[in-house]
Amino acid sequence: MLSIGGQTPRISTKYSRVLNPSTMGWRASLLVLLALVASAAHSQASIPLTLAEAERLALDSEPGQAAMIARADALEDESVFAGELPDPTIRMGIANYPVESGGFTTEGMSQVQMGIRQAILSGDRRAASSRQFESLAREMRQGANGRSEDVLTAVRQAWLEVYYWERSHAIVDESRPFFDDMVRVTRSLYSVGRRDQQDLLLAELELSRMDDRLLEINQQHMQAIARLSEWIGGAARRPIAEKFPSWTDVPDIVVLHNALTVHPVVEAANSRIDARDAGVDFAEANFKPEWAVDLGYGHRNGMLPSGEPRSDFLSLSVSVGLPFFTKNRQDRKLSAALGERRAASESKNQLMRQLSSRLDSEFARWQDLSRRIDLYEQRILMQAGEHAQATLVAYQSDAGDFSDVMRGFINDLNTRIEHLKLRVERAQSYAMLANLGGFSQ
Repeated sequence: MLSIGGQTPRISTKYSRVLNPSTMGWRASLLVLLALVASAAHSQASIPLTLAEAERLALDSEPGQAAMIARADALEDESVFAGELPDPTIRMGIANYPVESGGFTTEGMSQVQMGIRQAILSGDRRAASSRQFESLAREMRQGANGRSEDVLTAVRQAWLEVYYWERSHAIVDESRPFFDDMVRVTRSLYSVGRRDQQDLLLAELELSRMDDRLLEINQQHMQAIARLSEWIGGAARRPIAEKFPSWTDVPDIVVLHNALTVHPVVEAANSRIDARDAGVDFAEANFKPEWAVDLGYGHRNGMLPSGEPRSDFLSLSVSVGLPFFTKNRQDRKLSAALGERRAASESKNQLMRQLSSRLDSEFARWQDLSRRIDLYEQRILMQAGEHAQATLVAYQSDAGDFSDVMRGFINDLNTRIEHLKLRVERAQSYAMLANLGGFSQ
């Protein structure tokens, strides 16, 4: 064994634990486990995000709709409470107790009393109040359905926006090698005197613009991801699936307008009007008197002059309200309820006009986008590609200018991106029409 200065070197206890075989095996297992977890997380993050999955994630984690449903549940409980009689009131006390001298046996009218009182509200009033809360609960549930449709529309449009910027980046990135080759070839030809400096500078300028365009696309892409993350959280950072939704047909405009009458927000407006109708009934019921029944029992101590025990007392009374002075109470309440009902009705009419206008505008946009896409696919895409190739052939034959080649290929690139943009905008328009028209996708 190697020794230094006659002493055998020893590994310190701290390092011996590190090098212990059992400890090394445990650490190696932990490292393997961490590597597997990291690999699984990376694999999950690299799975393309489909539109259907984005929709599911948005609805599963949407707090706005959950809050509205919870509010509807609370209003339904309120409707049950409003339809019940008030709780009875118990009264206990002492009556006619002599203050200066004596006790419960001294005076004949001294009593220990106990009573119960039950207020009886008008049945119409309780029914109207219960019906009002039921209508408000219905309005909230229908509003939750409308919220669900709005969330679906929002997440679809956000997903499509991310899709556009990712595909735009791919198109530009695929075209960049051509412009890079043009710089390399032009530089080579310039070095031997076959091309002038203007062509070289133009090629380098367009390549720099291409890089700047990629940077701008990346910026827009990150902003689109941020908007999508509002609905689905961290899943928005996953790559977007390449499959584009095949939304190509929409119902006739007349069918879509008829469907507006059963749109969730319109149904919510109808329920709001029902609630205001119940409010009018409640206000009218206030003109009817309120009743109350009192039942009392009084216990007496002591004896009568005849030697018999004093008798206890039992009392029963009925009280009724007298709604005589209604000018500033019931009349005002009824007038306010009628005004609320008119306001709810006019708000629904305004809502129907807004929805109808949005539907007409979106339907016209859908038709225009469809016509433009057909034009691009039938003529413009092919013409742009052929023109770019023609300018390149003419340049190679010394029959054209280098600037024409650059413009031709940039125009072809812009045409393909514009076609992509039109497809995405039409899909976004389809999502909005599906929301307004209530048809499935």
